[in-house]
Amino acid sequence: MNRFEGPGARPAKIRYLDGDFQILMPGSHVVCAVTGETIPIEELKYWSVARQEPYVDVTASVTAEQRAGALPAAK
Repeated sequence: MNRFEGPGARPAKIRYLDGDFQILMPGSHVVCAVTGETIPIEELKYWSVARQEPYVDVTASVTAEQRAGALPAAK
């Protein structure tokens, strides 16, 4: 069993702010909106304030921006 399984492991509810986030409901992790990967709260670095969603890494963040039309699609 890893730290994202069992009775104490649940996703956190977070409000994403500019340069920071506020934990609304405690949990051990969030789930990347693009890849579905689990992100431990202490490793959360990428998110969208506009869409209120977390990303596992910069690649997932760029993909989300492209899907939203905020960045041109990669060629």
